[in-house]
Amino acid sequence: MSDTLRIAFVAEGPTDKIVIEAVLKSILADRSFILKQLQPEDSLAFGPLGAGWSGVYRWCKQSSKRGQGCLSRDALLFAIYDLLILHIDADVAGMRYQDNSIDPALSDGKLPCEQPCPPASSTTHKLRKVVLSWCGEKRPPERVVICMPSKSTEAWVLAALYPSDVAMSGEIECLSDPEARLAQQKKRVRIRKCQSDYWEQVKSFTDEWPRLTRHKKLGQARRFHEDFTRAMNNIEEIGG
Repeated sequence: MSDTLRIAFVAEGPTDKIVIEAVLKSILADRSFILKQLQPEDSLAFGPLGAGWSGVYRWCKQSSKRGQGCLSRDALLFAIYDLLILHIDADVAGMRYQDNSIDPALSDGKLPCEQPCPPASSTTHKLRKVVLSWCGEKRPPERVVICMPSKSTEAWVLAALYPSDVAMSGEIECLSDPEARLAQQKKRVRIRKCQSDYWEQVKSFTDEWPRLTRHKKLGQARRFHEDFTRAMNNIEEIGG
């Protein structure tokens, strides 16, 4: 492993990368890294696989096919990158394959798989198994980290920027539409789900991440932090 950590990133959209890159700056501190978004591709049309969760599904299927049925055996991917972060929002658990022109008969994981919330972990546990099935895996490979905010990345954005919002006193990970809650803010500058607005808040995302991981209602933030740290320790032990 080189001094600069090479991380591949697969997600539903480009704003997710901005948030996660800021989070990694907090976790990795002074460690240099490059976060390369593989999905959606950086183009107006988001490449041939499209954006959204169906794009993540198609990317996983494509990669596992290169690995003869398993993502972990995708030699080309792991020859280039030290780690892969698979990012998907927990609200995908309420979706249906056929709504995105995916034949459910060709998909091992069952959707919808949404469970009553709280706790958010009941749903994320089910959805993780679904995502792993797309990858041809039963458990996350050592060099793969699943990042699954509940219900979406915008819950983390809301928690970082508006810690006093009334939603933070309740079950923030069960809030069905945190993006809409962001649009309702009256204090400070309202943040839209666009790359320019997210880039302006990068420092806040980085600075506030430790607080989010300590928040008793943000278990999925804490889990990502712990899973990423564990994966880092594994590859450093292998690299020796």
